[in-house]
Amino acid sequence: MSPTRRTDPVAGQEALEAWARDPAAAASAGRRVLAPAVRHTLELLAEENPGGAVELRVPPYAAVQAIAGTRHTRGTPPAVVETDPLTWLGLVCGDVTFAQARASGALHASGERSDISALLPLPGPRRLAAAARAAAGTPDPEEGR
Repeated sequence: MSPTRRTDPVAGQEALEAWARDPAAAASAGRRVLAPAVRHTLELLAEENPGGAVELRVPPYAAVQAIAGTRHTRGTPPAVVETDPLTWLGLVCGDVTFAQARASGALHASGERSDISALLPLPGPRRLAAAARAAAGTPDPEEGR
């Protein structure tokens, strides 16, 4: 069963573009920009990787269950990945790797299925962010790597 979309995809894409063009302004705008961008990208990951083995948490905006495997229904899930909104958007757009985020302490992962590095970045958000940055003349963080 596919997860139910709660975020308008157009609103999510527009918010993601706004973040990609100017992350500092998006962070200042807070919920208005970050919430739809985070929810949209979490929903994309859950759609592309259905299941309930891993809970992905990006407080205070959203959490989804994804990835095939053991499903939990009560209590703490068997695998959890949790990070902040700006790190999450960086992960899905390819600005930061899973290993970098984890090493810096910005991402916490526990459980046997919690290494989701093979699923990131997400191709659609990565392309969308690159196009938004190119249109705005904003340097792409990946160019420095």
